[in-house]
Amino acid sequence: MLQLQLLLLLSLGNFIVAADNTKRPHIIFILADDLGFNDVGFHGSAQIPTPNIDALAYSGLILNRYYVNPICTPSRSALMTGKYPIHTGNYTSHMAGKWHLGHWKREYTPLYRGFSSHVGCWSGHHDYNDHTAEEHGYWGLDMRNGTQVAYELHGEYSTHVVTRHALNVIATHNATKGPLFLYVAHMAVHSGNPYNPLPVSDDVLAKLQHIPKLKRRKYAAMLTELDASVGSIVEQLRKQQLLQNSIIIFSTDNGGPAEGFNLNFASNYPLRGVKNTLWEGGVRGAALLWSPRLQKLPRIAEQTMHIADWLPTLVEAAGGKAALANLSSAQLDGQSIWQSLVQNEPSPRKSILHNIDDIWGSAALTVGDWKLLQGTHYNGSWDGWYGPEGIRDPQLYYWDELPKCLAGKAMHQLQLLPSRANQQRLRSAATVQCAQQPANPCQPLHAPCLFNIRDDPCERNNLAARYPQVLQSLLTELKLQNSTAVPPANLPDDPRGAPSLWNYTWTNFGDYTPAAGSMINTFLSSVINCFWISP
Repeated sequence: MLQLQLLLLLSLGNFIVAADNTKRPHIIFILADDLGFNDVGFHGSAQIPTPNIDALAYSGLILNRYYVNPICTPSRSALMTGKYPIHTGNYTSHMAGKWHLGHWKREYTPLYRGFSSHVGCWSGHHDYNDHTAEEHGYWGLDMRNGTQVAYELHGEYSTHVVTRHALNVIATHNATKGPLFLYVAHMAVHSGNPYNPLPVSDDVLAKLQHIPKLKRRKYAAMLTELDASVGSIVEQLRKQQLLQNSIIIFSTDNGGPAEGFNLNFASNYPLRGVKNTLWEGGVRGAALLWSPRLQKLPRIAEQTMHIADWLPTLVEAAGGKAALANLSSAQLDGQSIWQSLVQNEPSPRKSILHNIDDIWGSAALTVGDWKLLQGTHYNGSWDGWYGPEGIRDPQLYYWDELPKCLAGKAMHQLQLLPSRANQQRLRSAATVQCAQQPANPCQPLHAPCLFNIRDDPCERNNLAARYPQVLQSLLTELKLQNSTAVPPANLPDDPRGAPSLWNYTWTNFGDYTPAAGSMINTFLSSVINCFWISP
């Protein structure tokens, strides 16, 4: 996984050199962490107000058949490489937020992977206030400004830190010297450390008293902070006169962890399963694409798309259509969906390999409208349908907030925010509706299951017995895909990276010897002690 062969940013920097002289767009990619399919208003829930995200969705494309990987790092790897996880063991580019693609050595960290700046964490999660991360029994500080440990940011809420860096990048960007690529990878709404898994301020929490369960209310408050960040980014783009030449993507990295999973409280309702499962609730992602370059707006995009498609899609969107041929040598799994999305034409993507996991013994593949699911995780204990359903009554939706929020105001100024009637139509069309009772149960630990995912997105009606030839065809395709897999390169935890050896910080320990770590600890301890000695 660490040996990433191709990065999205490097591709945008190198391949677009061959682009024509048309004005290239600024690209802002906002990635939420562990966001549930049912946690945004444009998919039918009115429980958590997300007016800024919804305003972008209603003014652009709601990606209604968009897929991600079931867990954090594989999705980020697919985004950066254009490849499925089984195949990976001259823009000004900046990053804010969560990296989670390796930090054993400095060369694996953002500034050495094509970014000019980075403020955020290197690991998979951290506490939103003290910025320490508890991973596999180890604990240490994880907040960086470039390669430096950002001690000075202690106590600042992580979502605010990420947002501020993103706004600074936009405010200082000189568009006359070239376009901007900004990757905003929020830690939100991933849970924090076990001692405070859903951290949020009391004043934000107090605005959500209509949500009865406290943990769900805390999760919702974390999400409203993320939504406000999206609005601030859109407003900053407008102020800098960059918005009209921008492409904005908002995406989750995987399905949401439902009540109790990872100490979190997301909702994928009415989709089945949770994060780190191959049910639709684990791999079908909430996402949108906004740009004035799109046509026939607003609309629901039913084109099938995978997170690995963003690399070639954005290369083409940035004017590098001729350069796409250069990407073929990288043997990408991703395909450019740009023209399909712009023109509202059928997607060139006909199949998606959701994953093949030899450790769990699970696999899932979609071809056309058919989805094969074989094996499962957690011995089937997270294979159900989990709420909360949320407030789905359109009369209780926060319609009045959309034109008042920052993103809504910007869309209105560009005359792109649709009428309330059209907003209602879009929201209704993007809301998944399913029967409540399983027609033919699926027991993937005993036999493969087959679903018509267009007719049955909630995976309640197992059609394996009715269509044995289709089942066999997908099993054959899965076997073919598995034959191309690169052997997993998973390694056990390396105790040399224990934060306790490095002044309780997560660091690029592979660049140092153990003796150097001991010397660093001794030096820093002496410095810290100086501050506590009375004069």
